Amino acid sequence: MEKVTIEGVWKEYMRLIIIMLGLGCGSLYAQVNNYTNKKLIKYLYADSQYLAIKNGIVKQFAHTPAGRWGEFVKGVNEKINTDQKIIAFTFDACGGGRMGNGYDTDLINYLRKEKIPATLFVTGLWIDANYKTFLELAKDTLFEIENHGLNHRPCSINGDSAFGIKGTKNIAGAYDEIEGNAEKIKLITGRKPEFFRSATAYIDEACVKMANMLGITVVSFDVLSEDVLPETSSQTIANNVLKHVKPGSLVIMHFNRPENNTFEALQMIIPQLGAKEYKFVKLQEYPLKSIR
Repeated sequence: MEKVTIEGVWKEYMRLIIIMLGLGCGSLYAQVNNYTNKKLIKYLYADSQYLAIKNGIVKQFAHTPAGRWGEFVKGVNEKINTDQKIIAFTFDACGGGRMGNGYDTDLINYLRKEKIPATLFVTGLWIDANYKTFLELAKDTLFEIENHGLNHRPCSINGDSAFGIKGTKNIAGAYDEIEGNAEKIKLITGRKPEFFRSATAYIDEACVKMANMLGITVVSFDVLSEDVLPETSSQTIANNVLKHVKPGSLVIMHFNRPENNTFEALQMIIPQLGAKEYKFVKLQEYPLKSIR
């Protein structure tokens, strides 16, 4: 682990100040989005430290094989490391296009009403399309904001795709996808995400290794709700969760598709799990583990 020094902390502080001034924003949670993906990349590419780390990563991984490609490759965490009746509900906001940029207000309000903590994985695209909503969510301590990638590209060092979505072309692109969005969230909220879930959850082993080097934990899931399609009924989604959930489960759902039946399914799921005395937590509250 890199030794933390006063000099290092000061340099990082000054780096952030310089970037903020360059973007025309001197405070966190600014009401105007000065960190759109286009602007962010421009200023990060003008930041010598960001580029130095990126270039070092590219050089180090120049001859590294991609390794396995999938949702559950080596180094990816899929559940909470516990035997207790604890569950983490995680919700993705993918971004991109009319469908991907939506916001399920009813779902979020239900979580608030029932006081259900949740981890929200957001992309840079979704933040740009829903900036004021993002600020509200980031300020709400019921939720934990985590990283779903800058442009919702599956992380690959050789351009692999998943479910028709093109992956990053190389290690440089994967670095921007992961670290770029982490920096974006940090600049807006003051907190750098701890966890990263790749778009579609697909990622190769080389990208997992890179993320770990950056101090980022890659996560997937162990309970798939299959709520991503509008034709999937609320009962089917609820059954997918209730039949497979167990102590330590990490459930994946979405909060960017209000036209789907996630909210209606959640109204069935939460009471039944509550009756079984399950506790709901955010990812940052417990250690995670891989089961593969």
